[in-house]
Amino acid sequence: MNYLAHLHLGGQEPEQLLGSLYGDFVKGRLEGQYSPRLLAAIQLHRQIDAFTDSHPLVLAALARFPAARRRYAGIILDVFFDHCLARHWQDYAEVPLHQYTAGVYRVLAAEPQLPGRLARMAPYMIADDWLGSYAEFEVLEQVFNGIARRLSKPEGMLGAMQEVRALYEPLTADFRAFYPILQQFARVGAGLPASS
Repeated sequence: MNYLAHLHLGGQEPEQLLGSLYGDFVKGRLEGQYSPRLLAAIQLHRQIDAFTDSHPLVLAALARFPAARRRYAGIILDVFFDHCLARHWQDYAEVPLHQYTAGVYRVLAAEPQLPGRLARMAPYMIADDWLGSYAEFEVLEQVFNGIARRLSKPEGMLGAMQEVRALYEPLTADFRAFYPILQQFARVGAGLPASS
């Protein structure tokens, strides 16, 4: 899962939103560095990643990619699943996407101590509405290009957009099958009752 899904799944209090993002930007043992609530959100982020990476529906989605792409397929799928969530947001959330993302951006802008790369990235995320822009399929190409620039072997992302375009329908079906399961998992991980 990528930024939007982690935010959606991790709880809606400011510290939960921050922790849901921090999970991608802080590594190692974190005890004593953050408040208990923020730490719990980072730990939930890690649990969501582990659950997702080992789930049979996700493994089947990854297997749709050519063997040569497998090393990067997880990254591509995370981004595509955020697109699916943004595109079908009304099926998974009660507040409109633009209202939700505006709330997230307010929390980010108000936090003076964002970690490392997130501190550098947040102003661009807010100004360019990264989270909301995922709803537009063509935006994914910019996202893939940005990821490629940070990789030691950027050529590994070449052609990713064409593959995702060809696999759009089956990958969307994979997301639709998996995301409700992940929502249940996250609710339990956050200490909330599982919905019936």
